[in-house]
Amino acid sequence: MFSLREPAAQTGVTFHQMTERIRYEGAYPTGEQAEDVTRAVLGAPGRQLTGDERVELAARLPFEAALALSPQSPAAQPLTGWSFVKDLANLRGGGTLATARWDNGTVLRVVGYLAGPDLLDRILAQLPAGYALLFGRAELTQAA
Repeated sequence: MFSLREPAAQTGVTFHQMTERIRYEGAYPTGEQAEDVTRAVLGAPGRQLTGDERVELAARLPFEAALALSPQSPAAQPLTGWSFVKDLANLRGGGTLATARWDNGTVLRVVGYLAGPDLLDRILAQLPAGYALLFGRAELTQAA
């Protein structure tokens, strides 16, 4: 298992190592369940990201994870972070919003680590409000 303290460029993380970290972080009972959650969650950001950030993120993920991210067509209407969670709950058929939030947060925290802080900053700048928390970051907003 890799450490979230190591620089992303030095890890050479495999898909198995990635899903084992997700299994551990998300307290999933099996590696198979962690893989299923990983693939489901990674398909959703593929519909939200465009351009260089999408290509760079895919390049920093293990091959199998990049395959889950890459084939998705960008959505016509970007989703807020909360709508993104609701969309995943609907796609997974019958899951609760709390479970979808947990799944998103668990997978996207590891993805954010693999992306690295600079790419993650650019990804979050591209996405509507509400995604920072899913990637394990605080999201500060200015009072109206």
